[in-house]
Amino acid sequence: MADHAVSADAAVQAQLDRLWALSPGADILGLDRITRLLARLGDPQRALPPVFHVAGTNGKGSTCAFLRAALEAAGCRVHAYTSPHLVRFNERIRIAGTLIDDATLAALLAEVLDAGGDIGASFFEVTTAAAFLAFARNPADACVIEVGLGGRLDATNVLPAPVACGIAALGLDHQSFLGDTLEQIAAEKAGIAKPGVPLLTMAYPAGIAQVIARTAKAADTPLLAQGAGWQARSTPEGIAYTDRNGALVLPIPTMPGPHQCDNLALAAAMLRHQDAVRIPDAALAAAARTARWPARLQRLAPGPLTAALPATAFWLDGGHNPSAGDAIAGWIDATDAPRALVVGMLANKDPAGFLRPFADRIDTLVAVPVPGHEHHAPDALVALARSLGIATAFAATDPIAAVAALAARGEPPAVMLFAGSLYLAGMVLAANDKLPD
Repeated sequence: MADHAVSADAAVQAQLDRLWALSPGADILGLDRITRLLARLGDPQRALPPVFHVAGTNGKGSTCAFLRAALEAAGCRVHAYTSPHLVRFNERIRIAGTLIDDATLAALLAEVLDAGGDIGASFFEVTTAAAFLAFARNPADACVIEVGLGGRLDATNVLPAPVACGIAALGLDHQSFLGDTLEQIAAEKAGIAKPGVPLLTMAYPAGIAQVIARTAKAADTPLLAQGAGWQARSTPEGIAYTDRNGALVLPIPTMPGPHQCDNLALAAAMLRHQDAVRIPDAALAAAARTARWPARLQRLAPGPLTAALPATAFWLDGGHNPSAGDAIAGWIDATDAPRALVVGMLANKDPAGFLRPFADRIDTLVAVPVPGHEHHAPDALVALARSLGIATAFAATDPIAAVAALAARGEPPAVMLFAGSLYLAGMVLAANDKLPD
């Protein structure tokens, strides 16, 4: 699945163009190319600060955001590597708390390509090597690394000894790479397990839990699953969390959605089951209040896009699979106001699985394309929405046109949600002139 990264900086774009010319242009999982590439660069992955490694289908990015927020609240300088970006490629690499600047990024990409342009490394493998070089060369107290795709064969899985590994919520996604069942997907995600490194997971159904347990045992890693190794439940007072180190109550996260309580609890479990970095309970509580993760039930600030409907609350989420649809629909239940969903989805996603939870929760659906990517035709999404019982559904050419069409109807929705693709989310943020920082 091509990445289609572009940059407004000429030096960065020159290296991205060079990368596209040298790489296979698609996801090709495996550790051979990234291992050879990193070896030519001096194996920077072996010189990183303490690493927290996070996999999962949904919620891994938010878990990383909570980890970084807690570490920074404890006074730590934190490197972070996440994907994909929404608007600017620089969003993927955060050096000691600050997004990588264009000059540094261009130089790193050039160095990686100079060293291994003949290896045929994928886009993600090259950018992973660039991130690890940046992290090895700049002092910090911790690294937060998000798995790109799967786990077992993901380029980030060359990390030799994280201090803690975590697996967030699991669901069906990327089946052509990871398998058609949740059990197969779970086995791939659990492939990040390392000997002696605690593996923290959420609570899963028995079949999935058994797969992860077998994988952890084979890797000689201590498995600490929610419900066994640690406990967490939401209460009116907050999140009641308990583990071997005692009990605490964490605030309900500022990030919207009940699923964020689970992501915060997983981050807390990862931090409390490692000894490399000291994290006081107050820092975990601070993370609940300060963590931000763009395009995950993000309330849009006033901007050019929202100006057409000033009385409407605009929200944005990059969710694009059935389990994400369930989570977002659960959040929608909190409001009974008229609601509109603007959706665009890539061709390799399951639109029926994603949209089904919204069928009795929204009043209007507007389908848009995702330019530059293979995507479901808007007219096909409209027909699907109507078959699911969403009577008012129509297509628009882009998010701006979708908002204009809803404004022209005379009865604008009280709540508007953009969802279905992280690439669409990037389009929305750019149209509203509010870039992630």
